Amino acid sequence: MNVSIVGASGYSGAELASLIAKHPQLNLQYCFVSEQSIDKHKLLSELYPEHSGRLDIELKPLDEQAFSLIEGQSDYVCLCTDHKVSVELAPKFLAMNKKVFDLSGGFRLSSSQDYETYYGFSHPHQDWLEQAQYGLAEWNAQAIASAQLVAVAGCYPTAALNALKPLKHAQLLSEQQVIINAVSGVTGAGRKANISTHFCEVSLAPYGLFTHRHAPEIEKYLGHPVLFTPHLGNFKRGILETIYVQLKPGVTSQQVAQAYQVLADEPLIRLKGAVMPSIKSVAGQPFVDIGWQQQGEQLIVVAAIDNLLKGAAGQALQCMNLASGLAHYEGLGVTK
Repeated sequence: MNVSIVGASGYSGAELASLIAKHPQLNLQYCFVSEQSIDKHKLLSELYPEHSGRLDIELKPLDEQAFSLIEGQSDYVCLCTDHKVSVELAPKFLAMNKKVFDLSGGFRLSSSQDYETYYGFSHPHQDWLEQAQYGLAEWNAQAIASAQLVAVAGCYPTAALNALKPLKHAQLLSEQQVIINAVSGVTGAGRKANISTHFCEVSLAPYGLFTHRHAPEIEKYLGHPVLFTPHLGNFKRGILETIYVQLKPGVTSQQVAQAYQVLADEPLIRLKGAVMPSIKSVAGQPFVDIGWQQQGEQLIVVAAIDNLLKGAAGQALQCMNLASGLAHYEGLGVTK
């Protein structure tokens, strides 16, 4: 399958380009940036020298010629763009009968009202909100495989949902709100210059209290209320989430351990039990590490991922694998 990436100069776009370039069954055909981008006509490897020799591919402007190239030659289009840009572009590529994998939040929620509340704009494509399939590969593989539009799961929700869905499916959660305390590396804020995410200015601090757009995403696909608080950490990449769960009365540690066995055969999920995950264990890796400890009806679950791999590019590649009839972990350096 021939793949084009729009927004390839950003951190997630470059990470995805690298994965596709190494993939045995996918062909990285074109990489695009906006017509106004200062990076247009540069080689991607100029921006990311660590990929010299592999990503010596021109960053083409997304102009009329680009749309013609994509229509005539690409099978899959990956949108590594701002959510508003994805909402504008996705229907154009869908009208060309391309499969679209959107790494933004442009199609993850249910209604235009959700977007007004959490994203600050009215979503003009309710029809595609209803048709988009959620790109959480371990939990939605069949729907992803047949979808024309895949809303790739967000980084924070990827960690939270893999940590919590086994408990939800086993009906072990009480009705109380789950509390998620999460920290992300600076690359999660994107590549665009901003004083608040300048590395020398970053200090561990919370943001988006009660209003962060990943909270409704987690609640939608978990089916349970959560209180989600993200933090920006002073490290490059990775996400660590500490999750506080109130279990139903009488739930045993054996029941909790058994619930997580639903993920035991997933090659990108590493169940750590009482060993707590860390950023160091997942940075630069495509895995979700999950650990937990229980005291009575209280359970603390810790999940760690790389925000650019399992939280973005790696997850998108899993979705493309499923659409191509391949094992979802193909091209991610692991074997089952």
